[in-house]
Amino acid sequence: MTRGPTLPAHRLPPAPGRAAIPALPGQTRASLQEFNTAPADEVRATLLTCLHSLRWAHRVAAHRPYPDLESLLAAADEAAYDLTAGDLAEALTGESLPDLPDGTYSAAHTALSAAHAAYEARFGHVFIIHLGDTPRAETLDRVLEGIRSRLANDPEEERVVASDQLRHLARSRLVTHLRGAGQYQSAAPPRGATSPNGATPGISQQPPPP
Repeated sequence: MTRGPTLPAHRLPPAPGRAAIPALPGQTRASLQEFNTAPADEVRATLLTCLHSLRWAHRVAAHRPYPDLESLLAAADEAAYDLTAGDLAEALTGESLPDLPDGTYSAAHTALSAAHAAYEARFGHVFIIHLGDTPRAETLDRVLEGIRSRLANDPEEERVVASDQLRHLARSRLVTHLRGAGQYQSAAPPRGATSPNGATPGISQQPPPP
């Protein structure tokens, strides 16, 4: 699915030095300054934990530096809108179903497995959903409801829905990873921070695009 041809063209003078950036969300969070100045391969590795598309990670990393978090998220959105069918397939291989809360009855696991098997048989990939602020205790109901409703989609409709869910997941994972970014001054006036949302884990590796 194709959206506009360019990413935001914000630029800042590079900060002195090259700061390391953690490779995985959930470890010590990086600042936007660190994201802007870290080596490109480290930034791409971090971005791949947010969305497993090498083209997406390459584009977002290549357009550094970003003056503020919102500019970074706009670039991430734009690159996600431009995912091809092949990019989407690559990204979906890195996803998995959300974990169910501890103590979930085995019958619930069975119901989820059956529903997901039906989904995967129809569409050929894992079911993904951005849970946002859904309480953990309601995860199962939300996922089951999503699978059952989206089973009615035709493959093209579901490709569009899955692509949009991936975009939301990538955005929320970036916010989680760069939670402290809003504390840094930027060339543009701050336009507010985005709150982190729920996300699903999973990543695989492929060679970079030409």
